[in-house]
Amino acid sequence: MTPLTEIIIDSGKADRVLSVQQLNRMLDGSHARRYGLVNRAIKAGELLKARRGLYVLAEKYRRNPLHPFVVAQQCVPGSYVSAETALSFHGWIPEAVRVVMSVVAKGKSVEYRHEYLGVFEFRRMTVETGYFLQSVARHELRHQVALIAEPLRALLDLVYLRKFEWQGLDFLISGMRIEERQLRAVTSLDISRLLDVYKGKREREFLAELQRALGL
Repeated sequence: MTPLTEIIIDSGKADRVLSVQQLNRMLDGSHARRYGLVNRAIKAGELLKARRGLYVLAEKYRRNPLHPFVVAQQCVPGSYVSAETALSFHGWIPEAVRVVMSVVAKGKSVEYRHEYLGVFEFRRMTVETGYFLQSVARHELRHQVALIAEPLRALLDLVYLRKFEWQGLDFLISGMRIEERQLRAVTSLDISRLLDVYKGKREREFLAELQRALGL
């Protein structure tokens, strides 16, 4: 085991996503020495570079498996998991989703691919000021925390990102394979909370048609 791996484990941060600043605070000596320790741990396969400036310990050195949603949260702070990824997480669609889709309020849409950690996509979305995190909740995942859109918010984010038009409940149930019982559990309050979020005519009409189709 390399010295850096031992230091991370002894510090109690083995399960965390670590920034280069955090690693620097753990290490003594010059910049060259710190750089050398990081590189040595990477070459040994003990430390993985999640993206520029972010690192995680390899699975065998962690107490808990690293959840990809937590990696996404740390790659772009302020983002939250949404769209198909969140719908799958909540059991609204049956398919497992390989790409972790997250939404951001600022910056550019970007994608990160990692050989071991997976594929992470971040899409920029513009909503009403102050409502970016409406209907988004904190979830504890393997003793770590990530922000995840609630099911209806994830669906409407998908409408925004994919430019879906309302095509009726049958499209949601048969086309998108969303469980009908999940849609029937949606309340008027769920819908009204999202009317505060979206600026676009498409999303607002989708919500109005969904409310009408559900008889709310």
